[in-house]
This record gives sequence, structure tokens and C-alpha cells, in this order.
Amino acid sequence: MSKKKIILQIDSDQQANSFDRVVALDAGADEVFAYGAVRMDQIQAMVHGLIFTRGQDDLKNSAIMLSGSDLAAAEFFLGEVKKAMLPQFGLQVSILLDPNGANTTAAAAVHSASKHANLAATTALVLGGTGPVGQRVCRLLCRAGATVRIGSRQKERADAIAASIRGLIPAAKITSASTASTTDGPAAMEGVQLIIACGAAGTVLLPKKIRETCLSLRVAIDLNAVPPAGIEGIEPNDKAAEHEGVVCYGAIGIGNIKMKLQKAAIQQLFTRNDLILDAEQVLELAATL
Repeated sequence: MSKKKIILQIDSDQQANSFDRVVALDAGADEVFAYGAVRMDQIQAMVHGLIFTRGQDDLKNSAIMLSGSDLAAAEFFLGEVKKAMLPQFGLQVSILLDPNGANTTAAAAVHSASKHANLAATTALVLGGTGPVGQRVCRLLCRAGATVRIGSRQKERADAIAASIRGLIPAAKITSASTASTTDGPAAMEGVQLIIACGAAGTVLLPKKIRETCLSLRVAIDLNAVPPAGIEGIEPNDKAAEHEGVVCYGAIGIGNIKMKLQKAAIQQLFTRNDLILDAEQVLELAATL
């Protein structure tokens, strides 16, 4: 008899993310055991309950999904989950790290941008770059060799994120750019070919009159699905649509790619029992869709 495909969803938020649970079920999981408000001291027992109940050959039918709104908490949980595994005895399962949809959304955006620009020769501005999705977009762009500016109203926080990415990727070409006022915009956009807006829902990060001053811009991606648009003039359904000579993607255009990617990542979990799907692995998967 075939084993059920089971996902253990671990979430630091008070209530486990229902969005991720629905996507997991639609992607082919038979059961999703979703737990919210998980504490660090609970993780080992949760992992052991998953890996000790099936034989080694059946463990590819079990997996872990780390969700929630707190990227730092999810990354910390990933470390604890890995510590609880026993790979020397073959007792481990595959893991998807996707808090707040950060990895799948960022991978969908960067993959889409790569269709229209040589990222290694691109200067990119990431607006709202200190949030969960923005941080992952910056990291993936740096991995691809792009020159990256983290746009933020909190320059000190952007400086800290840039430093952390340089610690992870020593060759990263990343700096911060203040976007606290409308006068900051032209300086932040100088020489930029790619802009990705990852800010809070319903917040205009880039007014059209400021965007139009950036004559070097070739690709613009807005990840905000709640009106008004994060980049004024981009429609939610835009998908490689051209506006004033700029290739544009809206939140729904990217969201459709993100949904396919998240489902593909979940399906990938059940192909073997030793995968760890972080931002880079999810982006690699995007090329296969």
C-alpha cells in the first residue's frame, strides 16, 4: 500500500499560515499537519515524530515546510530542524523554507527579470528591500552577479541587510540607498536598469513622475497586489507588458508564476528525503518550469 504524502508545517506565528496549507494540498500532499506558535524547544520532538515513524525508503513521503511572517524565526527554525535530523542513519526528510512566501515570490521575480536582462551586467534597485521578500530578492540578484541597491526609508536597516548579504556572499556588489523622501528617488535610480518593488501592501513606493526620470530603466516589477500599485503605472495583471519602453510585471503576473513555483517546490519535496529548498534552490527550480 502506498504511503500518504505528509507535510509537517512549522510556523512561529500564533496561527499557522492557511495559504501555505492550501497550496500544499493542491500540490499533492495528502495531509498537512500545521502547527502555529511553535517554540524552539518543541522542534526536536516534532521532527522525531516525523522521521521515526517510517522506514528509510518511505521517508521521501514525509517533508517539512517552514512558514510564517518572520523570516529570521524561520531561518532559526531551519537550523533547529537540521540539528534534529539523523542523516548518518538515513533518518531525515526534505525541507522547504518559504516564510511569508519570501523564497517563492523572490525567485519568481528574479527569474522573470532574467528573461529580459543579463543580471550579471545589471544595476538593480530593490524598493522595500529590507522586508522578507526584498531581502531574498537582493540575495538572489547578488548571487547572479547584479549590482544591487537596497532602497529603504530606514537606511541603517538597509546597511545591516547589505552587510549580512556580503557576509553570506563575499563578492556581492550591494549597497543601501535612502528612499525616505521624493528627493531621494532620482539619486537611488541613477543608472538603474531593473527595479523590483517589494514594499508593504497599498503603499506607492515609486510614483510615475519619478520613475519616468530614470531613462536607463528597462525592467520594472511590482509585487504589491493591494491598490494602489507599488510602482505607479504598472497594472496587477501585467506580465512582460511594455509601458513607455519598459518591460513590466505586476503582482498577479508574478503571482501566477510564484504559485506554479511553490507547487513545484512542494512536489519536489516528495522526490527524495534529503533536499533543503531555500531561495537559491527554488530559483533553480524556476528554470525547469
